[in-house]
Amino acid sequence: VQLQASGGGLVQAGGSLRLSCAASGRTFSTYAMGWFRQAPGKEREFVAAISRNGGSTYYANSVKGRFTISRDNAKNTVYLQMNTLEPEDTAVYYCAADRVRVGPDNRHLIDYWGQGTLVTVSS
Repeated sequence: VQLQASGGGLVQAGGSLRLSCAASGRTFSTYAMGWFRQAPGKEREFVAAISRNGGSTYYANSVKGRFTISRDNAKNTVYLQMNTLEPEDTAVYYCAADRVRVGPDNRHLIDYWGQGTLVTVSS
């Protein structure tokens, strides 16, 4: 599976962005998907995850209520809608795919990573 993330950019605090991650292949629906982010000088951290059929979602506390993860299996794409952005959200955002699950505790076991897209939130 190859993952191509897009949608990052520069936005003012309080603004919104929507990230997309397009996957190659015909097995997209068999993967749990998620987003992680890595700020300069910090470790990569979990942001959000979604189950194979989109029925379950999970968020880091820092983004809960502001970010929404969704997927369209017909388009092989996962999305991250980010609202009320804060300067602390500035990071490179990576999409992730795993045959089992995506979560805050299995960052080192993820099957596939996208290349990352930079989100910069100015104050």
